[in-house]
Amino acid sequence: MHKSGFVNIIGHPNVGKSTLLNQLMKEKMSIITHKPQTTRHRIFGIYNDDDHQIVFSDTPGLIKKPAYKMQESMNKFAHSSFEDADVLLFMTAPDDEYEEGERVLKMLAETSVPKFLVINKIDKSNQKEVEQLIKYWQSFYEFDMIFPISALENAGVEALFEELKKRLPEGPPFYPKDQISDKSERFFVSEIIRENILKQFKQEIPYSCEVEVESFKHVQTDRKKFVSIRAVIHVSRKSQKSILIGKQGSAIKRLGTESRKGIEKFLQEKVFLELFVKVKENWRDDESMLRSFGYEQ
Repeated sequence: MHKSGFVNIIGHPNVGKSTLLNQLMKEKMSIITHKPQTTRHRIFGIYNDDDHQIVFSDTPGLIKKPAYKMQESMNKFAHSSFEDADVLLFMTAPDDEYEEGERVLKMLAETSVPKFLVINKIDKSNQKEVEQLIKYWQSFYEFDMIFPISALENAGVEALFEELKKRLPEGPPFYPKDQISDKSERFFVSEIIRENILKQFKQEIPYSCEVEVESFKHVQTDRKKFVSIRAVIHVSRKSQKSILIGKQGSAIKRLGTESRKGIEKFLQEKVFLELFVKVKENWRDDESMLRSFGYEQ
């Protein structure tokens, strides 16, 4: 008997959805930083064993007041996760707050599939505080299961994983059994570069950048074999381009070095990486550019 299904993770930005996905997959599928809105796309992680295929979906955190068309598209990705779920994981944390009437709460109440409440970051709370959180959420919804966890420390995640296997419907796999994501290598390369931008730069810079992999080629010569990658970082203003490049190219050189290390680890191959920076004003509100970056269908 084979089971397969979609398990979608929803919640506000920065509650740990990407960390949980990576723990469930035992692979780095989503980039993780302490900054909100790190995840921009809906990312499928496909877990396979002999008897199960679980298609996990990590979505961008729901943004209360989108400032750009890009953020509106991110919210669409998040809301779409209600439509195809076999199990919903509603993820929250001790410092997470919801306003009355938020759309996600209404959609949660109207969803008929099994709903698991996942309270993350319990390593930062005592037992009494966790019990109070459980009581608070139980006053709103009848969740099918409640899992207090620490995704960062991988505490409570295995119990959640085993219960998810039990709740899957019977059926054949949706994807080939050797596939671990619906995204391409190019996508993960761009995400690795963007993760390093988030780590290296402060304030508005990371949120004004989008990475586009223009060229991805496997090269083999008589002496060596490597992947040649050319990537463009799009920014909104000339001043941002100057910051990204740095004095005498020092910043982009460091960004390229750290990104190459991450890409080589991901691809398990040697990499030659070229980074370029282009200015495109208001790209976050440009529908054609958003479409080319995968935000608009």
